[in-house]
Amino acid sequence: MKITEAEFVISAVKPHQYPEDGLPEVALAGRSNVGKSSLINKLLTRKALARTSSQPGKTQQLNYYRVNQALYLVDFPGYGYAKVSKTQRQAWGEMIENYLRSRNELKLVLLVIDARHEPSKDDCLMYDWLKHFQIPMSIVVTKADKLPRSKWDKHLKMIKESLGAGREEKVILFSSETGLGREQLWEVIMAESSDKEESV
Repeated sequence: MKITEAEFVISAVKPHQYPEDGLPEVALAGRSNVGKSSLINKLLTRKALARTSSQPGKTQQLNYYRVNQALYLVDFPGYGYAKVSKTQRQAWGEMIENYLRSRNELKLVLLVIDARHEPSKDDCLMYDWLKHFQIPMSIVVTKADKLPRSKWDKHLKMIKESLGAGREEKVILFSSETGLGREQLWEVIMAESSDKEESV
């Protein structure tokens, strides 16, 4: 996947702030500090377009990144961060739910999970929610470079079993350090965004 143009567009909190150009959107959901920003940077071959931070909970809006004038990557606030107030977590939850249930441009959700750990309760809730509302989803397992290659299959099996994912589920092992899984993930993104694929 050749990236000719990638830009941050807007941090949105209300539907009227969402882009209105009708491009397909691919959203990224996952717990705080799971590596979504690093994943975006690796996908877009940019070092710091998406701001990474050692401080979890930094993303507080829906961050839109336009790619090749053809589609958007939409970064959700990370969930499960204890130091965020209950009120703030509830507001984030309502914002994300409204987006997921009403955004016609949404073509795919990437559920991002750390390869080293069993999916959290919030990961499982998000998975079940996406399945219930029949929203297209791929599971992206990040930080593969933090595990020995010999443990990859074991951890992927553990993650799928914890989520209750079937064999047909798309699971992509990814590393923002090595680029593992980048092309495979772009293939999935382009296939799900096929109505605009010609211009990617």
